[in-house]
Amino acid sequence: MKSVQQKVVVITGAGSGIGRALAANLAGRGAILALSDVDADGLAATVAALGNAKVRSDRLDVRDRDAMAGYAASVVEEFGRVDALINNAGVALTGNVADMTYADLEWIIDIDFWGVVNGTKEFLPHLIASGDAHLVNISSLFGLMAVPGQSAYNAAKFAVRGFTESLRQEMLIAGQPVAVSCVHPGGIKTAIARNARVAAGEDQAALADYFDRKLAKTTPERAAEVIVTGMLASKPKIVVGADAKVLDAMVKLLGARYQNVVAAVTKRQVPKAASSQSRLVP
Repeated sequence: MKSVQQKVVVITGAGSGIGRALAANLAGRGAILALSDVDADGLAATVAALGNAKVRSDRLDVRDRDAMAGYAASVVEEFGRVDALINNAGVALTGNVADMTYADLEWIIDIDFWGVVNGTKEFLPHLIASGDAHLVNISSLFGLMAVPGQSAYNAAKFAVRGFTESLRQEMLIAGQPVAVSCVHPGGIKTAIARNARVAAGEDQAALADYFDRKLAKTTPERAAEVIVTGMLASKPKIVVGADAKVLDAMVKLLGARYQNVVAAVTKRQVPKAASSQSRLVP
């Protein structure tokens, strides 16, 4: 896929942040959009900002497999095909393993991993049928490296990475007309930190402030441009932000020893929780 002009592009999590920026970028390139989000008000604001672009919008919880199946069928029925899918919906959870509840762990895995699986499984047959398609799954810098306080988020995003890279190889082996990309954003200026869940003892306000001031370096609009450009170039791995590129290189250089470096820096710089050191997601 070298152009999205008049291509049908599905984006989950389009009610804010990177999802909203992707919608604006792709609309500007002439794409036909099918947008969804669990936040109906945020989704409506995205649609309103797109002007005269051809857009369908639906409230959708990506955890709901039956709802995803019905959504995929409905989108294809309306537009006749799907040319690209961007599984973008995601949430964050900060807390040490000892402090997190099973309910919080299941919540983030259900959205950040199973949401990607549900979207991929339900739309993949339609992507194959289009004859010239692209699947983009949003992982994270934390799908390339692990950090303390982000075990659940790391688990979900590493899972997205493994799932996506394996799927790409399957498409290559089968000769299917679906390019597959995994995206690894660093710190993006979105509300993900302010909307994150935290384990007992964590200072949500301090963590969100730290993320906004220290870690969020890339605008959603810039992230969207990098993602779309990478998609159109059929890049299998799309790393977004100078911070993500530097840290990805550090992990490759140091191997497992990077964990000692990250632990030392985190201990020194990140706001402390009442019971332990806490961390925040890019």
